[in-house]
Amino acid sequence: MAPEKPFNVAIVGYGLSAKVFHIPFIALTPSLNLHSILQRTPTPSNSAPLDHPTLTHYTSLPLLLADPAVDIVILCTPPNTHGPFAGAALKAGKHVLVEKPFVPTAAEARELAVLARARGLVLCVYQNRRWDSDFLTVRRLIADGALGRIVEFETHFDRLRPTAPAAGGWKAGMAMTEGGGVLFDLGTHLVDQVFVLFGMPSTVYGRFARQREGRLVRGEGGEGDEPDSVTAVLSYEETGLVVHIRIGVVSVESRQMRFWVRGSKGSYHKTGLDPQEDWLRGGGKATDAGFGKEDESRYGRLCVLEEDGSVVDRVCPTVEPDTYLKFYELFAKAVESRREEDVPVPATQAAEVLRVIEAIKESARTGNQVKP
Repeated sequence: MAPEKPFNVAIVGYGLSAKVFHIPFIALTPSLNLHSILQRTPTPSNSAPLDHPTLTHYTSLPLLLADPAVDIVILCTPPNTHGPFAGAALKAGKHVLVEKPFVPTAAEARELAVLARARGLVLCVYQNRRWDSDFLTVRRLIADGALGRIVEFETHFDRLRPTAPAAGGWKAGMAMTEGGGVLFDLGTHLVDQVFVLFGMPSTVYGRFARQREGRLVRGEGGEGDEPDSVTAVLSYEETGLVVHIRIGVVSVESRQMRFWVRGSKGSYHKTGLDPQEDWLRGGGKATDAGFGKEDESRYGRLCVLEEDGSVVDRVCPTVEPDTYLKFYELFAKAVESRREEDVPVPATQAAEVLRVIEAIKESARTGNQVKP
């Protein structure tokens, strides 16, 4: 049953995340209404008031939070602001959706989850890649038993970017201690997907490198010690599963690896990324025909062990996802019900993912395996 009137949503921050991943999907969710935007310093070339003249506009978070018409606050700001901004919004009685990476530490994530629960409010993290078509394909293959018992799982976010990005923006300059860097930006997606599939690992082993410079780093967050590449191994003692997480910037491949899953009955090999982000970044809309559907030329390969011991290799069509719109559908439902079990990515799960991230950091620092 839909609410009597849509929930009013306020966006904090007006960069790529707000414009591409949130505002278009709010418009497509019937129970949500984009009410206001907070942009501290609009410019002629980037102005929320010019782009959305019918909305309410703020340049100050306290003023926005004091507006009784706002029901939901979506934080599209740098990760070092997420903790204090989310806490302030919850204390003001607002439901909160936070862009990933959530916050720098698991302890802070748990504190915010406790606060939200005490206030009876929804606190959700935008891990949209749970709705990637390739990940949903992997999830279905595992759930259906098509691969048998999973013994090895590889997940990659590799690119060929031998030149460091220019300074500017949190992704280029924010340290891991503040929730920045490649481990939090890309690694959060990969670890989150592994957590959804397999839960908490028994042990974690991590290594950081600066591939552009050809050296290993300890990754303690000091100047010049931030990695551009990550390798992590997550082990699951009860099942013998080994998970490899890899992020690299010097990967000379015509088709970059994404997943390689090996099981007792078969294996699945997938290259390339889900098409939704590129579609949206390129100016496409979620309502366009074909949005979220992967071209057949990009399908993965499935190898299956037959009863006679032979191995059959065939194309494995990629699942047609509900797309990122499904996330917003579930988030709106959770706000309506106020039940934590309805939240698509609850803060408690994000806290567990951060435990793994912290274990990777500790292992990279000490050279030892770490229990998360």
